[in-house]
Amino acid sequence: MAAPIPTAAPARPTVLEVEGLSLAFRNADRLLPIITDVSFSIRQGEAVALVGESGCGKSITALAVMGLAPDNAVITGDITLNGQPISGLSPQDRRKLCGRHMGFIFQEPMTALHPTLTIGRQMTDTLKHNLGLSQQAATNRAAELLDRVGIPRARDILRGYVHELSGGMRQRVMIALAISCGPSLIIADEPTTALDVTIQAQVLDLLDDMRRELNLAMLFITHDLEVVGEFCDKAVVMYAGDVVERGMSADVVQHPAHPYARGLIDAVPAHDDNRTRLTPILGTVPPVGAWPEGCRFAPRCLRATEACQTRPALEQHDATTIRCWHPLERSS
Repeated sequence: MAAPIPTAAPARPTVLEVEGLSLAFRNADRLLPIITDVSFSIRQGEAVALVGESGCGKSITALAVMGLAPDNAVITGDITLNGQPISGLSPQDRRKLCGRHMGFIFQEPMTALHPTLTIGRQMTDTLKHNLGLSQQAATNRAAELLDRVGIPRARDILRGYVHELSGGMRQRVMIALAISCGPSLIIADEPTTALDVTIQAQVLDLLDDMRRELNLAMLFITHDLEVVGEFCDKAVVMYAGDVVERGMSADVVQHPAHPYARGLIDAVPAHDDNRTRLTPILGTVPPVGAWPEGCRFAPRCLRATEACQTRPALEQHDATTIRCWHPLERSS
């Protein structure tokens, strides 16, 4: 009897799809563009990174997805969550998705958590509001969640306040809150920036464990491409509101085609090569309202030519998709 022909594993469902997302702020009598034509998707159990320096549009992209952008934001494009379009929802209806369907891990839990309410009050209020649990059931669930993210003496911590916890413990509380109502999507906005290196590694390991254990889709915002290579499946590199390179994280990190992505990698301390000095990217991200007409990275790019005065399209190049007139050749 012939052996059965192996079949490919079914594709994981797409949790989040962002297509042609643009956002501008109303400023007096004009619109200031902040992000332009941003597209990406995240499947169940997958981690996708938004990468770039401060001011490149990463966090505002995440806030637009969550429906938490400022009131003067004008947003166009399509956002789909679990197959349902959410772009046309009112800000109030979009915010109802927060917690229950989308969890957010903020960069600085000391400002995200309420300083005058106990940890338990903040967690149980969230659980009662989103899941309709009783006070006792919410308290039990909160304690289980704190235990799950590695916080000892969970019942004691529930009675405490955020200022009584270390930075790493605060971030673990944020992670517990983000997963508390069983969302399908987690957005983590530079969740390790305020932590020392050892605690950073612990928090990243915890996030990775939670993603795999709960089969979560994760949007991970960072400026560190080294972390992206270790932690994420795909990478979306942003510069001045533009997507400049997009692909599998291994391809973007190991064989970047865009000069900006290459510059981000060269500016990160590496532990496995012989570099004695870092190579910074000269200049700074241009402020909103002062973007060049053509390639937005051209004023800082050593490969820029007259062609760069025209804005390049986002096109396939080797293993990744890039926006560049003079892409780097794939290294061996």
